[in-house]
Amino acid sequence: MPEETPSIQPPTAQSGLSESATCGLAYITFIPAVIFLATAPYNQNANVRFHSWQSIFLTIAYIVVRVGLFILGRLPFIGLLLIPVMLLIGLGFFILWLIVMIKAFNGQRFKIPVVGDFAEKQANS
Repeated sequence: MPEETPSIQPPTAQSGLSESATCGLAYITFIPAVIFLATAPYNQNANVRFHSWQSIFLTIAYIVVRVGLFILGRLPFIGLLLIPVMLLIGLGFFILWLIVMIKAFNGQRFKIPVVGDFAEKQANS
């Protein structure tokens, strides 16, 4: 009787990035976040959706703050006083961006107080 040889199956291909890498890459700019929300394997993961939405809302918050400071900076005598404030706020957003990106790459969920609530609502809907 001939022996049956087990069928050799090719190794399965990876479906893409790991969850923590995807979550971290969502913070690079809002563009990967939008791509992750639109593509099939990533938009089905609640953690990836949360980080993508938080990245988008963090970008929107930064733009709103910068536009508001720009408008206030056009007022006489206030513009010079706002220069150090603008630098501190820019530094604060940069540090916050680094924190959320590092936490996401490490597989942790760091929820920004106001922005994180909106992101969680969007990710769960």
